[in-house]
Order: sequence, then C-alpha cells, then structure tokens
Amino acid sequence: MDLLADLSPHSQSDRLRSPGTVIPVILSGGSGSRLWPVSRDSFPKQLWPLTSTNSMIAETALRMVDSHFAAPLVVCNEAHRFMVAEQLRGAGVENARIVLEPVGRNSAPAIAAAALVAEQQDPDAVLCVLSADAAIPDAAALRAAIITAGSVARTGRIVTLGMRPTRPEIGYGYIEIGAPLDGAAGAHAIRRFIEKPDAVLAAELMATGHVAWNAGILVFTAADFIEELAAHAPAVLENARRAVEASTSDLDFTRLGKAEFAACPDISIDYALLEYTERAAVIPVDFAWSDVGSWDALWELGDKDASGNVTTGDVMVEDARNCYLRSDGMLTAVVGLEDTVVVVTEDAVLAMHRSRAQDVKAIVTRLKSLRRPEAMRHNVDYRPWGHYEVLALADRFQVKRIVVKPGEKLSLQKHFHRAEHWVVVAGSAIVTRDHEELLVRENESIYLPLGCVHRLFNPGRIPLTLIEVQSGAYLGEDDIVRIEDTYGRN
Repeated sequence: MDLLADLSPHSQSDRLRSPGTVIPVILSGGSGSRLWPVSRDSFPKQLWPLTSTNSMIAETALRMVDSHFAAPLVVCNEAHRFMVAEQLRGAGVENARIVLEPVGRNSAPAIAAAALVAEQQDPDAVLCVLSADAAIPDAAALRAAIITAGSVARTGRIVTLGMRPTRPEIGYGYIEIGAPLDGAAGAHAIRRFIEKPDAVLAAELMATGHVAWNAGILVFTAADFIEELAAHAPAVLENARRAVEASTSDLDFTRLGKAEFAACPDISIDYALLEYTERAAVIPVDFAWSDVGSWDALWELGDKDASGNVTTGDVMVEDARNCYLRSDGMLTAVVGLEDTVVVVTEDAVLAMHRSRAQDVKAIVTRLKSLRRPEAMRHNVDYRPWGHYEVLALADRFQVKRIVVKPGEKLSLQKHFHRAEHWVVVAGSAIVTRDHEELLVRENESIYLPLGCVHRLFNPGRIPLTLIEVQSGAYLGEDDIVRIEDTYGRN
C-alpha cells in the first residue's frame, strides 16, 4: 500500500476567527543561520524574498487567504515587529494579529502562547501551525490538506502533515507512519519521530516506503492542545499562560510578559509534546515542500539556465555548471566552477561546494564567538520609519545614508557622546533642534551639536534621503535617549 498518496475585544475576535474557519498560526522566530550571509538575526530569511517577489512570511500568509481560513496569528521576535507588520500589509494580508516574543524559546512556548491567545476567544478554535519560511508552490493542495486535518483534529487528534520524501535528505526530521486510524479519513498513527539522520539511515528510511518528512505543520483545537501540554509539558504551559496573562498592547501588537515567557523551557514542540502524546496523527501528503534551510535548497527551487545555474543579482557566468550564484551588490563574476554556491552581500562573501550547504552554521558560530558584527547584522538596518545604511565607520566618525518614509518621523532624542551633521540629498525635512523647528530642503544641511534635543520628520510625499555624519568619542546605537517616540520605543 502506498502510504504517501490590538483592537477592541469584539473586533479582535472577529479578525482572529469566523465560525467554521481555521486560524493559521505563523511562527517567525528563527534566524536561518544556514542562509548566512543574507539571513542574519537582525533580518532573518523569512523577511527576505528568496523564492518569489514577496518575502517568505508574506508568501506563507498569502497561501492561507481563503474563505476557510481566518486572519493569521503571527508569533515573531519583538525586534522584527514593524518589518513583519509592514510586509504583511504590503502583500495585502489584512487584520493579522501579531504576538511578540520578548526572548526566543523555541517552538513549544511559541505555539503554547498562540493556543492560549486563541482559547481566550474560543476553546474549540482549530489552529494550523506553519513555519514562516517554507516553500510550498501548490497553495491549493496545502489548504485542502489542512481542511482535512481540521476535520480529524475536531475528533480530538493533534495532526501533523507528513511530506513525501523525494530523496534521502539528512537535513530534515522523519515520521515513521503507522496503521490507518479508524474514523479519521486519511490519518495514520505515528510509530516514532526520527531526528535528522545520517546518509545511511536516511537511505534506509526511504527504502521502507513508510516514512514522511516532518514539515512541522500541525493542526489541532486550542483546548485539546492545551490539555496535552498540561499532561506532558506543564512547565511550558504554565509559564506561557503567565506570559499571556501578563501581556500588554503595544500599538497593534500583543507583547507577551518578558519575565514570564523567559521562564519557559527552551524546547521544540516535538520534544515537549509530540513524542509523548497518544493523540498524535499524521496525514501523508504528496505536494512539493521545502524548509528552504540551505543554499542548496534554493538551488533546487530556483529557475536554472541551460547549464543548471541559478543566478540572482549582478552575476556574470563563464563555463560554470549547477551553481547557485547570488549578488546583492557588486558585480560577481564566476568562471569554471561546478556545484558551487557563491553569495555576495555588502559586507561578506560566502563560497562553498553545494554538498557543504549544511555547514554554514559552523561559520556563523565562529563569527559570533569572535563578536564579529557580520554574524548578526547587515549594513542596512530597518526601522519603523524607514532604514539607514552605514557607509563609513572609523575612529571618532561614522557616515550613514538615512531614508525616511513619507509622513514618518524619528524619535525626539538626544546623544551624550556625538554630534551630527545632516545633508538632505532628496526630499525635504522638518528638523526639530531644541526649541527651533526648521525646514531643510534638498542640497541644504543642518548641524546638531552634542546634547541637543532633535527630531527628523518627512512631511513630503516622496522618501526623504539624507547623509548623516556623526563625530564623537562613542558612536554606538545605544547612545540614544528617546524623549518621545511615535512607535512606543521609549
């Protein structure tokens, strides 16, 4: 047999769920270190358009835009909140509820918090947990599988979708599929979960025909999931419950209690619950899926030229075959390479054989141990008002290019260790400087002495671009005293 064929409480409830719908829960807490140097803690892979013109988190949400699904509930790192909200709005995803993790605690606490938030509105709500960074080209097939899983979940099961393996992959976990379950069409018992195997075991598992890749897509009712957490992972549940009870509204976000959430065990949902519960079930499915966990995976997914190369950006190729070549900046020329990955960003270059794609994480670990900024941040840093890019940095001075979106403003602030000089190169700015308010036009400049209270506002209809020259004994980003802030950061 083939086994693998923040508004008012009322309006919050409306946007979270409609009768008979499934609530997509999108987890966006990962850093995607195997996709360094593009994916970094400050701007991880789910916020990048790696497989389409939309970011991966926007693509995930768009797959669930259907009458059978409610607005998504997104759980993300608080540092990414404005970027997540803006990307969802930009993609046309409306009424998403965004829950902020104050610290990273793996998938079990994140899912527990989502279930508890949903339970407040409806204990019988059906939730579907999705990673923000997977590639699933056939959205209709995914939705159909989730609807089937929802029917099984309403019988008391915690259901996972198992993906048909197409190769003996060592980067994925596996599910060993058991017998069909009575009264649960398409669902099977789970014999065991198998962590990422070596090449030999992966081939043996494939040969059995009784395994599926563990995609981490879960479907359950809030009440059933919470009941199983209470039985098998009470520390996760109780601390997540305290974090939800201590949550506060932050603009349109729900911010979980920091101390309470930090007390949650740092554990995945597989280890916390799925390996122990007797209510787990798997529905084998047969559509394309990738966790986009490595550059080799992006080569597999990409559009290839006649020589098997996938190219993105300003790349020139001569006599190269089966390569993944990406440049996010300077011209990158590749000659005579085969089965190679070359990724160029503004401050780092990665070059490796495609077969070593899983080993990038070791480089990131070394960079972090050396406290290299390239491990964590890009030269471009995104803010709710726009972004800035570091153009030059040396002892006692720094040069930035700052872009402010129309109608947005920076915080009212001051610095103790640096003075700043602003030169407007596009658009116009209204600058607050102590008790003055000045209009600064294109090709004009203004000086902000050390210690003065200042603010930048773009009153126009086009982006405001300026060059900022900082000078002083200390130029760190933590030398900001915010006196007033539109975005609640003070």
